[in-house]
Amino acid sequence: MSSPHQFRPGLEFDVDALEVYLREVIPGLSRIDRVSQFSGGQSNPTYRVDAQVAGRAHSFALRRKPPGLLVPSAHAIEREFRVMHALQTTGFPVAKAWVLCEDVNIIGTAFYIMDCLDGRIFWDPSLPEVEHSERTPIFFTMAETLADLHRVDVTLVGLTDYGKAEGYVARQVARWSKLYLADIEVAGRVPAMERLMEWLPANAPTAEPAATLVHGDFRIDNMVFAKEEARVLGVLDWELSTIGNPEADFAYNFMMYRVPSAAIPGLMNVDLVKNGLPSERQYVDCYCRRRGISDIPALDYYVAFCMFRLAGIFHGIRGRFTRGTAVSPKAKEYAGNVELMADLAWQQVERSR
Repeated sequence: MSSPHQFRPGLEFDVDALEVYLREVIPGLSRIDRVSQFSGGQSNPTYRVDAQVAGRAHSFALRRKPPGLLVPSAHAIEREFRVMHALQTTGFPVAKAWVLCEDVNIIGTAFYIMDCLDGRIFWDPSLPEVEHSERTPIFFTMAETLADLHRVDVTLVGLTDYGKAEGYVARQVARWSKLYLADIEVAGRVPAMERLMEWLPANAPTAEPAATLVHGDFRIDNMVFAKEEARVLGVLDWELSTIGNPEADFAYNFMMYRVPSAAIPGLMNVDLVKNGLPSERQYVDCYCRRRGISDIPALDYYVAFCMFRLAGIFHGIRGRFTRGTAVSPKAKEYAGNVELMADLAWQQVERSR
């Protein structure tokens, strides 16, 4: 008899051991019926866990660290769990976070369990699967949701020690520069990356906005929308969250306007008016209104920084792909776009001058 569970090769785990553990920590859970791995989860493999809780079907999501040699500070599921758990008291849309398990003897790596949200995930920001009339409301909801995150009082949710309040961009540039240099023997040199490593610190804005909680990877495909309306049920993938610069966090989301779909899903070659999507200016204005600010003067700089950081992430994926420890089927595609993303970042530098 074939197993009801579905795993990608090399990412299987002992479902019986998981079931024994979850019976102890989730009230009313009696059994696991099925585990199936989601196609996403480049950094941390993610699975749907269908179970019986108090006699009813209940679906959870399990997010784990990947097996194998890991880059220090990467795959920070502990931080993901902490921030999602903290936000549950604020009304901000996150899935209920149930338990963090750091005992690697259960399924082989640390993991956490959250509710599985029943809604829509949009993988392409041009939103081909929805009516034109719904596209701008979805975009504005996305911008407003990010603005709401940047308005969260970190003191009230117990996250004042979640990151350093000052120097976010400088620390990020230094971090990704260090990771890039540490991996060049495996992943190779990229000239545009090295130009950016010099230019970004030398041309940083003279003043940063007040630090807030930031997501770090806020994209449309990291959100679950309600099935029938432009409402967010939950924001996912908090691995890169910290205390930092909200305008740089917005720039990462806004970056979709200036990248082609060859790198990540983007709108660079999309006719916005024809496709019922808001313009760059309309999107920025929506975010600013919700946050109560007038504009983001250094937006081009922050977009260049975000593209540099994404190029660094891709460079790290290239290193993992070369070593054979990358976990996503898209790893090869990401690894092939390091130079493209670094070159796009340098285009933003030219634009900002």
